[in-house]
Amino acid sequence: MCGINGIFHLQSQKKVDERLLTKMRDSLEHRGPDDKGLFIENNVGLGHRRLSILDVSAAGHQPFLSDDGRYVMTYNGEIYNFRDFYPELKSNGFDIKTSSDTEVLLKLFQLHGLKMLNRLNGMFAFVIWDKLERKMITVRDRMGVKPLYYSFYNETFYFGSEQKALFTAGVPLKMAQNGMEEYIFNRFVAGENTLYENVKKVLPGHILTIHESGKITNEKWWDLKEEIQNQPKIKNPVEWFRETFDESIKLRMVSDVPVGVLLSGGLDSSSILASLNHQNFRDIQTFNIGFKEKEHNESHLAKNMAEKFDYEFHTMQLEDHSLFDKLVSSTYYQDEPIMHLSEPHILALAQLAKPNVKVLLSGEGADELMGGYVRYKALQYPSLLKAIATVGHMDYFTTKPRFEKLARYSQIENSDDLVLYNGSNIYPKDIAQTFGINHSPKNEYRNQILADAKELYPNNLRRQALYFDQHTYLCSLLDRNDRCTMGASIECREPFLDQRLVAGLGSLDDKWLFKGKKWKYILKSAMAARLPDEILKFKKVGLSVPWGDYLIKSPEFIDEIESFAKSDLFKMEYFESIDAQKLVANFKKGDTKLIPYLMPLFMMHIWQKTYATQF
Repeated sequence: MCGINGIFHLQSQKKVDERLLTKMRDSLEHRGPDDKGLFIENNVGLGHRRLSILDVSAAGHQPFLSDDGRYVMTYNGEIYNFRDFYPELKSNGFDIKTSSDTEVLLKLFQLHGLKMLNRLNGMFAFVIWDKLERKMITVRDRMGVKPLYYSFYNETFYFGSEQKALFTAGVPLKMAQNGMEEYIFNRFVAGENTLYENVKKVLPGHILTIHESGKITNEKWWDLKEEIQNQPKIKNPVEWFRETFDESIKLRMVSDVPVGVLLSGGLDSSSILASLNHQNFRDIQTFNIGFKEKEHNESHLAKNMAEKFDYEFHTMQLEDHSLFDKLVSSTYYQDEPIMHLSEPHILALAQLAKPNVKVLLSGEGADELMGGYVRYKALQYPSLLKAIATVGHMDYFTTKPRFEKLARYSQIENSDDLVLYNGSNIYPKDIAQTFGINHSPKNEYRNQILADAKELYPNNLRRQALYFDQHTYLCSLLDRNDRCTMGASIECREPFLDQRLVAGLGSLDDKWLFKGKKWKYILKSAMAARLPDEILKFKKVGLSVPWGDYLIKSPEFIDEIESFAKSDLFKMEYFESIDAQKLVANFKKGDTKLIPYLMPLFMMHIWQKTYATQF
């Protein structure tokens, strides 16, 4: 697990500036404090910061050169099944000189080229420089667990694990109009675009190839829709799920350093713990965030689970000055305004875990694969939504936060927009009325994913929303997890995102997901004998954070909310119609319905004040 970066001057033999490449590399030191390396050859430079997980010796040093000298690779990730390839590589004349997956990855590429990708079980982003064909090949894993950003600027291709590496290299930090629109309307920018002009992401499951001549090709090597369509019928879904999930957990325990679990006390992370116990993994340490507010707190459940399996339990709370400090830090690591609002807490948890482990398992992905969010329920009966739209003014719907949000959601008139905005907290009509912003984003990537979802699941809004989220909302969660854990120099692994589970679950009938009061039926069925009823039946809380209380009760946030009301943010053309002082004044009077409107702007204010000024 690492930070990677590089410079490729196109159509030029201009030599890469070693000092600049070093600055880029070392801006990612938090991603890899254990080792560092550079490769420079004329107009090509690759950098690497290493967090040693497999083969912690110097043999795993990167950038990694092939034995024949043709290829140079800088790689971030883990190939969990790398040892499975030893016999094949040896029978083809390759000597295995290390116990790292890096060597296996490059030798598989030498043997099979990019056709080897479909055989990999792992999370990865890597770049290979081909000296013979003078091209740079960039690859990203199926679900986008590992990040990879790039920019074409001044006839040069720059790439890095985080945007800050690009800004360090001199790529201008400039907000994109479309990016701001997506941030306000959809909470984050989806697809290959980012919040910034001239900064893009390699898409999950894609290969971007850049030739020295300037020719660029972009191809998809893994397509979830095709995988679901070609999935053989699963005869016994519960047994299949349990066995595949256990195998996924076992693979993700491959490590030469200690592994722990992010344990919320909810169904997903508890299922990971139960699988570890079932497979007799011992000496597991668990890490939990708690809240003094009872409605947000699941710590007691997490503690009970850890004690049940005789695993060590660590918990903490994050408030006041510590919370504000972690907010600023997580904004730096995220490179963008935070939007899930749990980033400071995950960063704090990772820092708590760091003295004990180098790898953490997370339950990310379970909700998007099996229907775990309450917001999906609104799509079960679209006709009921239309009925709610006509009575949305009733006190019942305007005084209870969840129902008030449902009333606003019901104002969306067409089914496509019900899916497009299902993960949003505020909707186009709300934004027009409160912010005076009437121009919705183009959402070209989101619309393409929605078209695929409609083809795969016609007339099924719930399944469309799951497929849509697997390509959008889940990617933003994975970005969050990567940045917050790597900010503490810890690797995060997601067992639910094994490709066999992702494709298999997508092929199952609705009844395996949406049956029962709280859905995720197949997971509950598979774990019924392993988990107590208090976990199987507990009301989902998730990592929800009482920001409304923090903003009006915590001294640091009270001062900052006053600064926010006068922020330079509202001098920007896009936000100039927003009356920030009125928004803050009404919020301070106790209008909690303003929180979903306030938070994205407040977090952008923090980003502008603490991050954007650094570059």
